[in-house]
Amino acid sequence: MPIETAASVVAEVPADAALLAVPYSADLDPPAVVDLRVPVAGLFAHYEAKGEAGEIVEVPVARGDGVGRVLLYGVGDGSPRALRKAAAALTRRVRGQDELVVLTPEGDVTAFAEAALLAAYSFKIGAPGRQPVAALTFAGADEGQVRRGESVARAVALARDLANTPSSVKNPAWLADRAAEQGLPVRVWDEEALRAEGFGGILGVGQGSASPPRLIQLSYTPAEPAARHVVLVGKGITFDSGGLSLKPTDNMKTQKTDMAGGAVVIAVLGALARLGAPVRVTGLIAAAENMPSGTAQRPSDVIRQYGGRTVEVLNTDAEGRLVLADALAYADAELDPDVVVDIATLTGAMSVALGRNVGGLYATDDELAGQLVAAGRESDDRLWRMPLIDDYADGLRSSVADLANIEVGSTYGAGSITAALFLREFAGKRPWAHLDIAGVGRSTVDEGVLTKGATGFGVRVLLEWLTRS
Repeated sequence: MPIETAASVVAEVPADAALLAVPYSADLDPPAVVDLRVPVAGLFAHYEAKGEAGEIVEVPVARGDGVGRVLLYGVGDGSPRALRKAAAALTRRVRGQDELVVLTPEGDVTAFAEAALLAAYSFKIGAPGRQPVAALTFAGADEGQVRRGESVARAVALARDLANTPSSVKNPAWLADRAAEQGLPVRVWDEEALRAEGFGGILGVGQGSASPPRLIQLSYTPAEPAARHVVLVGKGITFDSGGLSLKPTDNMKTQKTDMAGGAVVIAVLGALARLGAPVRVTGLIAAAENMPSGTAQRPSDVIRQYGGRTVEVLNTDAEGRLVLADALAYADAELDPDVVVDIATLTGAMSVALGRNVGGLYATDDELAGQLVAAGRESDDRLWRMPLIDDYADGLRSSVADLANIEVGSTYGAGSITAALFLREFAGKRPWAHLDIAGVGRSTVDEGVLTKGATGFGVRVLLEWLTRS
């Protein structure tokens, strides 16, 4: 659900704060904002405190006739990554409380506030579980830095909400309605418009479902003339059964989040105005439900993508690249962008390659790749550049169409690379990057800023790149 924890900023720590968090570093020297009535050195020795990020020492203090609490929290080396860990630990520690006053540490307050709010995120349908802290009050912080962190956190939460929503509720039309709520110019192609304009990939993937597909376009234009135009393309498969190439049951249980890339694009577009992004951005979300039925596409079918290129569908579970190919080809032919970036939960192979903490990045342009890797490092949506090995493109040759949607045979076996090479065929000659977030788009743990389910990975790195680079 949307982050319900309120965030406010005050100049100084209120004298009557019932629950106060105070930072300390590796030298075990907390600011003297409250009289703890105990020797600090002895206190840290008793708890064997080391000042590590995420470490918390709780101390009761007198508050008139009552008792308050001070949480001494370690900030490690004070890096943004350490501050994120410290902030998340604090928020998780005070679940169910009315308010936590936080004396903000030195360093990246934006990262600290963002993480504190993200750790308060939860998604549950029905009876609520333990509630997050109702309010976080940041004392001595820069208001602008806190508000930026809050805007980013709420954008991530929106992406998580969209992806976590059950597919009994969401379908491509529902996703289009959520995009329209972002207050931006929106265009939606229904199935008739998709057919009329030749979006054969989106139509082919969605033809087995009772819920017709959609292509959704959102547009953000800054107040001042923009020097560049960026197109973001997101995979919006609102449920992926695999189609006739049916997934095993266990693999299907998480497939409501197979539109995580599209959710990221919607959330990013919705946050750009609040963050004052200086770049013009168009978002495209290729939305379909991939289901088996008497009308579903079959392995060996040949479809015609937007722009006319034909594709032999050898595996209907390799559907994300088909809908993305239509959107990429449309962006190249009609939108005249300077840069194109797509984001998708595309391949299980990426999970094997990089695990669940780092996203995969493919790019045709070294400068673009460097910018995205740097933005990932700053935002903590970390990316690792993967190779586009040209020789592997031979594996996508079809004997009956221009391309096959998966490797023909098993000569190369690099599923994430060949998927990226497939997409490159439709991205045109302009700088293009592909973010494969299959491993990082979902979390299996409640830990740090993550909650079980959708992570919203991609929102932070794209907002960092679009607003600061």
